Amino acid sequence: MADLDYDVVVVGGGVLGTFHAYHAMKKGLRVALLEQDNMPKSATVRNFGQVVPSGMNTKWQEYGRKSLKTYKKIHAKFDITVRQEGSIYLASDDEEVQLIEELREINRANDYTSILFTKSECLSKYPGLNEKYVKAGLFFPEEITVEPRTMIGRMHKYLKKKGVSIFYRAKVIECNALSNQVSTQLANGRMLLSSKVIICNGNDFKTLYPQLFAMSDLEISKLQMMKTKPQGNYKISGSILTGLSIRRYEAFAECPSYLKIKSREPLDSLEKKWGVHILFKQAMDGGVILGDSHEYAAAENIDDLGFDLNMEIDNLMIDKAKEIFQLPTYEIDQRWFGMYSQCKNSDIFEKTIDENIHIVTGIGGKGMTGSAGFAKHNINQLFNI
Repeated sequence: MADLDYDVVVVGGGVLGTFHAYHAMKKGLRVALLEQDNMPKSATVRNFGQVVPSGMNTKWQEYGRKSLKTYKKIHAKFDITVRQEGSIYLASDDEEVQLIEELREINRANDYTSILFTKSECLSKYPGLNEKYVKAGLFFPEEITVEPRTMIGRMHKYLKKKGVSIFYRAKVIECNALSNQVSTQLANGRMLLSSKVIICNGNDFKTLYPQLFAMSDLEISKLQMMKTKPQGNYKISGSILTGLSIRRYEAFAECPSYLKIKSREPLDSLEKKWGVHILFKQAMDGGVILGDSHEYAAAENIDDLGFDLNMEIDNLMIDKAKEIFQLPTYEIDQRWFGMYSQCKNSDIFEKTIDENIHIVTGIGGKGMTGSAGFAKHNINQLFNI
């Protein structure tokens, strides 16, 4: 059975594919969005839900800032769980203070609002923060959080209301370029015809184009996270990023002092071994999400990362978190890991096949923050808008 009515078929219902579908719809295109499961189950729903352009380099911060506008614009019409409570980077020593001061100057030049907080201002705004840990903070008031598992489902409902056709359990088994169209064959026997196909799902990319996938520079990052039991009346607002994040995030690599400061770090610490940098965010149920860690493997060796949680990593993160925040409880309610693909040598994987089949994947940890802004740019580019 063939369906002839689409300008673009987007493969992958995660955040990157969903916002490609959104921006295509906004341009008046007829859109179908395909999700292989009954709802997205991968990286999109297995992260903090921190939308933090402040942590990105100059190029991707611009995409992230456009994402902020998109999230807020949609949320004003349809609740997608946006909370604008800002983000803060907490510096724990003089080197990290120097980096946040330098980042403030970079963002002043970029016309992106940031506010330097003194130690006392940090302690006043964030109850439970350990006064022995914090020396200063850099606050970004425009930044938001979302609830990933809820947000993506609500985005799909919003797209349906706007006329996007969404197909679940729609496993793609073949894409073929025709004279002026692309046929997309599903495992359930259905075939969709469209002017273009955009593949935003790493699993479908691997299945449909195994040789190209094998030749790519994609690697997989495995992140461990956890959530405490609800904290009662205790409230912590926005995204909390700490000293290890300052030393890790790409935005700080543009600071003049970054390389010298990084060169003085010990190479054999457990934090470096497991790629740990401590983040906090309070979930809607009152529990506090904390993490995370990073283990890497080439995409074709994903099984090397295993299917289990490494309790040494979890215990390390809890111990580090306790040095930063004195929460009412550190009793853990949930533990999980997420995996995302990224490129070793570029910021995203893009490949066009036969002019009208476009692979866009490997956005890495930038997905929740950068996808909405990047997708707008990419749709405009692909359709010459």
